[in-house]
Amino acid sequence: MKRLLVVWCSMTGGARQMALALADAARTAAPSEVEVECLEASVAGAAEVLAADAYAFVTPENLASMAGRMKDFFDRSYYAVLDQVNGRPYAVLVCAGSDGAGAVRQVERIATGLRLRAVAPALIVCTHAQTRAAILAPKQIAPAELARCAEIGAALAAGLAAGVF
Repeated sequence: MKRLLVVWCSMTGGARQMALALADAARTAAPSEVEVECLEASVAGAAEVLAADAYAFVTPENLASMAGRMKDFFDRSYYAVLDQVNGRPYAVLVCAGSDGAGAVRQVERIATGLRLRAVAPALIVCTHAQTRAAILAPKQIAPAELARCAEIGAALAAGLAAGVF
């Protein structure tokens, strides 16, 4: 059985909703061929990365960067998995307040260093939270945006199940 690892972190709930939508769709798309493990970044580590055949990294944008807990996950895992995950597929999703490009760029640079292969364009869901109150408020991601997350999850699972990745 193939394994998809979804690593996420979320401070206000938006990225968590995105990760769960992706994971649920992946489980539904290939239930007997793909096992989906959905872990918060603070508990995911090198062992889970090595055990997986594909990855989805879901992070909020914080100060034009990926979240610190996601960076910590990569810091703790990177050297332990280097040269052992070459060519494995991944996707990145960002819950952004303004544009999310900085967070995407950071994840993509790390994935390049790990020699992972992007199999979907980065997905940025912009909440347009620009005031202190809006930034700190719990997020509710729109159903259409969650459907976009689910499409990526289903595609990852289908690709793994079919041996495309």
